[in-house]
Amino acid sequence: METHHIKPRHWLLVCVCLWLAGLGLAVAEDTASLAEYQVKATFLYNFTKFTDWPASAFTATNAPLIIGIVGDNPFGKTLEDLVRGETRRGHPLVVKYLRRDDDLRGCHELFIVRCDAERMAGLLQKIKGSPMLTVSDVRGFAEQGGMINFVLVKEKVKMEINPAVAEAAGLKISSQLLALARIVKSN
Repeated sequence: METHHIKPRHWLLVCVCLWLAGLGLAVAEDTASLAEYQVKATFLYNFTKFTDWPASAFTATNAPLIIGIVGDNPFGKTLEDLVRGETRRGHPLVVKYLRRDDDLRGCHELFIVRCDAERMAGLLQKIKGSPMLTVSDVRGFAEQGGMINFVLVKEKVKMEINPAVAEAAGLKISSQLLALARIVKSN
């Protein structure tokens, strides 16, 4: 019976190659997640083009339109890069990072990072009726009283929109945006 011995130097090379292969898989997974959130950031930016807020939602005619992110920032610098120097109807676009216990009412568009259902219900109750476009990628968000929910369908980002909740908050979502989404109602 013939035995094969791996020389220590070769063993080290095999270990390094396996480590690099594992690192490559982790980087590929992070890249896929980053690409998903780059698409979602682009959607958030474009929602400002297809949503009308009541004048009362702004403290002044040139007050910023604030896109709030509640929770850990999944977008990297993508969203900030998209909004830099941009305005909507005289309102400069601004990104603001918030914690769940911060006052959220100054935002015009609010992305709620994935959290458990109990926290989600509390957040939505806290801002109910505010002229704030609520967006998340939590399963069932639009049916729980959110306005726009990102869903992955065959690895593509799609939208579910609950127009009744948006209307109740005084927002008007463009029919062009509604045509791209699956329309849902609250439970």
